[in-house]
Amino acid sequence: MKALVIEEPNEFSVTDVSDPSPGPGEAVVAVTACGICGTDLHIIQGDSPLTRYPIVPGHEFCGEVVAMGSDNGDQRLAVGDFVAVDPNVYCGRCQYCRMGRENLCENYSAVGVTRDGACAAYVRVPTANAFALPGDMPRRWGTLVEPLACAVHGLDQVAAGLAASYLIYGAGTMGLLLAQLARHAGARRVDVVDRKAERLPLATRLAADRAAQSADGLDQRGGWDVVIDATGAVPAIEDGLRRVKRGGTFLMFGVAGADATAAFSPFRVYNDELRIIGSMAIHLSFERALELLVKGVIDCQAMITHFYPLEDYAGAIDTFTKGSGLKVQVGSAGS
Repeated sequence: MKALVIEEPNEFSVTDVSDPSPGPGEAVVAVTACGICGTDLHIIQGDSPLTRYPIVPGHEFCGEVVAMGSDNGDQRLAVGDFVAVDPNVYCGRCQYCRMGRENLCENYSAVGVTRDGACAAYVRVPTANAFALPGDMPRRWGTLVEPLACAVHGLDQVAAGLAASYLIYGAGTMGLLLAQLARHAGARRVDVVDRKAERLPLATRLAADRAAQSADGLDQRGGWDVVIDATGAVPAIEDGLRRVKRGGTFLMFGVAGADATAAFSPFRVYNDELRIIGSMAIHLSFERALELLVKGVIDCQAMITHFYPLEDYAGAIDTFTKGSGLKVQVGSAGS
């Protein structure tokens, strides 16, 4: 089969590799589409500490089950099902798994990160991680379940009450997913900030009450109940921490560099009883994200802006890096 193989950092090509075969408890999925995100860029650049090369990337994907291993014991799936796949694989034995915090697993593994992923014609996955989607759903929409599941877990961490006010930094894919979820969850106000002015009209159309290039352009006396950084950029993080209302919450959702540092006022955290929390990947949120997607909470048509054949993976990465669209996908030309 054809697959995109990263032989070593900054060296990748589409080449022929062996077709995967399912073992016990596994299935093989014929990939319809695979989304690209910042994690893929980190893998390409050699900034993913868990990844060993060579590797086939791709962890946001959907496709059709074409084979299942013996003794899989999973009656939910059958050959021919159209599925979205949770790429995360946990050991179930470490202290965090035993505590029910599997996303912090000490032996964490993931399709497309530590094991070969979906930038290929076929991918091998645990059957327990595959979830059937409606047959009448436009197939490429299934790639959005994984990033949406990350956003759902992020809002789980916030645990805001009804009629909370939100300020979200970043009107890219994740920022807009978070904004749509916040609106659906009963926010009284959702404001979005992005330095790229061309992104603001879509933010307003999808979920935002107001969208601006800087929070200075938004009048919110006392600050916001919830401020979310979906950029990972230190200037946005530092600015956002200043905008949290007394007793409010700051969610560090975007992925900053491992060595990045940000300045803030410890006294204000103490005096205003601010909550500063993180959100790591997916935790008990994949099936809920799937249900929200099927229900129509997310405007999938607006979120997916580019599709490239796998053979033009370099073009897809270039588009993603330039930030000229939202969700960029790759897949077979006939998808």
